[in-house]
Amino acid sequence: MLGPQDQEAVARAIRDAEAKTDGEIAVVMAPESDSYADVVLHWAVLLALLPLALFATFPGLLEWGASLLHQGWGDEPPPLRLMLTIVLLKVAVAFLIGRFLFAIPAIKQALTPGATKARRVRRRAIMVFKASTERRTATRTGVLLYLSLAERRAEIVADESIQSKISGEEWGEAMVALLDGVRGGRPGDGMAAAVGKIGDVLAAHFPYTGQDPNELPDRLIQL
Repeated sequence: MLGPQDQEAVARAIRDAEAKTDGEIAVVMAPESDSYADVVLHWAVLLALLPLALFATFPGLLEWGASLLHQGWGDEPPPLRLMLTIVLLKVAVAFLIGRFLFAIPAIKQALTPGATKARRVRRRAIMVFKASTERRTATRTGVLLYLSLAERRAEIVADESIQSKISGEEWGEAMVALLDGVRGGRPGDGMAAAVGKIGDVLAAHFPYTGQDPNELPDRLIQL
């Protein structure tokens, strides 16, 4: 998360941007947009199926393992119950290993498809926008800049008055500035630069008139 200096830099960028537009900018940063528990479970289940695939391909391995456990019980072949128990135990152990291994944040993010992360970051951004920004200004000119650190993805969500005049492509420079800062290990600088770009876009369509009160907090909100 960002320290006091970075937070102040973002707050100053918000104040400077809003000084030239009637639009208002909310900035929210989250450590992660989703737990991705389903992704972890999917990979754990795949790992749990590995012993089954192994025994199906090399059935002699199962018989050999069962014979080792069955030694001392006579010359009879290992019972089917013993072999099935071995399979069940290996499947359970593989699932538990996968459940905890794939939950490690770095591994979880690496195994999560990019499209899945993009959808969930977008969904979380919209949820945050509806809770904190949408229709919170009298003129419907609120913009949310949302950054999710774990996924290294960001979203810009705007109120209805802004959407009617500004296309999504116009936020391109703001997104580039933000993601460049994040990838360079300087998320605070990236967010401040992105806020400045957002302010430039808003100023072109909603110049400052002095008649729109400040209705959103001029600071970074860290979830």
